[in-house]
Amino acid sequence: MHDLLFILFSGLIIVFGALVVAGKNPVNSAMFLVPLMICVGGLFVLLEAFFLAAIQILVYAGAVMVVFLFIIMLLDVDVEKDRQISSFAAITGIGSSGATLGLLLLALSRSDLGAAGGGESTLQGETIPLGKLLFTDYVLPFEILSVLLLVAMIGVILLSKKKLQ
Repeated sequence: MHDLLFILFSGLIIVFGALVVAGKNPVNSAMFLVPLMICVGGLFVLLEAFFLAAIQILVYAGAVMVVFLFIIMLLDVDVEKDRQISSFAAITGIGSSGATLGLLLLALSRSDLGAAGGGESTLQGETIPLGKLLFTDYVLPFEILSVLLLVAMIGVILLSKKKLQ
């Protein structure tokens, strides 16, 4: 049953990802991200990471997508008619996709996926050890992310301001 659900969620992620990229309307593309994030939450449930699944659905599919839609509508992004893909963009996209695939294959060739009795997780799916780990060992990356999000929010506010004449 897990294998069937994994194939279902993975297939839906690929379909919704393709719809996000192929969409001509940015609002529709952002809306296709919502079921994609829900399917990623489903994969977390299959991994028995229920806290991550709940956070994935509540935070990303809920709050972050509302913010994305708000920004798209606030910036009044026009839909391009007859969108043309430049040769530079095509070459860069193909090159980065090839590099990502190469790194994935390299990582898979060096990993011990077939080894039995891998290391036990120290978190065991509980939130208290996760919170302690986040605010002790990883406090600097957490604070850097906070500052980065603050700068991004200020940038969006400055971009959305209308010039007063």
